[in-house]
Amino acid sequence: MTIWVNEQIDPSGILYSCIASCSEDHAKDCHESFESNLTETQKQAGWVATMRTVNSWDEVPASALKLN
Repeated sequence: MTIWVNEQIDPSGILYSCIASCSEDHAKDCHESFESNLTETQKQAGWVATMRTVNSWDEVPASALKLN
């Protein structure tokens, strides 16, 4: 099973928000939203929005909103 994990990470590497989904379409929409919600100031400071895949719910951060 492929699970898409979207994360917003602050400049110090702390996970700010995380949403995980089995739907690639939902994951892409979420990633676009995470990217567009970062201001230019945040981006310059080192905030990042990432999207990655994992194979198990055990690999998803515990704080994630999990969407099936």
